[in-house]
Amino acid sequence: MSVQLYSGSLSLVRKSGVGQAVAHQRKMLNQVGISVTDHAQADTGVVHCNTVFPDSVLAALWAKLRGRKVVFYGHSTMEDFRNSFRGSNALAPLFRQWIKLCYERGDVVITPTEYSRRLLLSYGIRRPIYSLSNGIDTEFFAPDPARRAAFREKYGLSETDKAVISVGHFIARKGLPEFVELARSMPSVRFFWFGYTRPELIPQEIRDAIASAPENLTFPGFVEQEELRDAYCGCDVFAFLSHEETEGIVVLEALACGIPTVVRDIPVYANWLTDGVSVYKAADQSGFADKVRGLLDGTLPSLAEGGLQVARERSMAATGEKLKAIYQREHLPYEGPAPAHSPAGTSAPAPAPVRPARPTPPTLFRN
Repeated sequence: MSVQLYSGSLSLVRKSGVGQAVAHQRKMLNQVGISVTDHAQADTGVVHCNTVFPDSVLAALWAKLRGRKVVFYGHSTMEDFRNSFRGSNALAPLFRQWIKLCYERGDVVITPTEYSRRLLLSYGIRRPIYSLSNGIDTEFFAPDPARRAAFREKYGLSETDKAVISVGHFIARKGLPEFVELARSMPSVRFFWFGYTRPELIPQEIRDAIASAPENLTFPGFVEQEELRDAYCGCDVFAFLSHEETEGIVVLEALACGIPTVVRDIPVYANWLTDGVSVYKAADQSGFADKVRGLLDGTLPSLAEGGLQVARERSMAATGEKLKAIYQREHLPYEGPAPAHSPAGTSAPAPAPVRPARPTPPTLFRN
């Protein structure tokens, strides 16, 4: 049997972390010997839905009518919908109800972290909910001096010039206004913000922040993964000022490239990123400035090895084994040979799901 990665509306999120997460699912399933298809086949046993657009709901319903199981990925929460696009705060309570409806169309829900799993549980979602990282391709994202040189040549940086980057949509939640101020406070350092948002969705406060950006801050826009990899390898610090995440794939990408990383001290990172071991955490603007300066002038250790270890633990192979274990635990139908790197019949233990507190009527869904 094969697994279908439902691709409807994916073009709308290709430039986001969700688009990257879908690409990772393909790689991790392939690595553990599970056949993947973009379109429903006669032997399709499981369908993955990754977006909360209406067509994904219809695809899930259609899959169930044809006797297939549905894995709905919980990439979105009400909390990370807020402070995003125009009107998002007013729509957030309705969005919460909508994503609850979406996720309950799945037989199983998978979300990237324990933090996001707790949020989904608080919505009253009546499905088994697993936390499983989106993973990181550690073969693609890796330290590489040649890529560092390519980035620096493209942007006119000497080896002694200092560079700080961030990645994300042009939205308040990602911390763009604070990144602008960080750049303003360090005029001798080059800053880069990689990312893109459709102009009609950008709130006025973000437009104003971009318009007021200092000369040492560059907005290259959306770039393909190869060029983004060059940027990670070529910068001196990755500063991620986001206020809310379900995981943050870009953090894993930076860590996999061995780049010193500073993140905001928010709950999503509590169980897997350790301050002073794999990353530095900052509670406010002055904290970010202190940590970035310390990394640039060498008074703080880089923590590169600790960050690389976090990435290795979430490699495609490691995450794929855990995904396969979820399939086995939930009796999701698939067939495929044992992966070449594992003895036949062995797999990583599945992370324990959180199930509804009250029994679920068997006429509605199965566990």
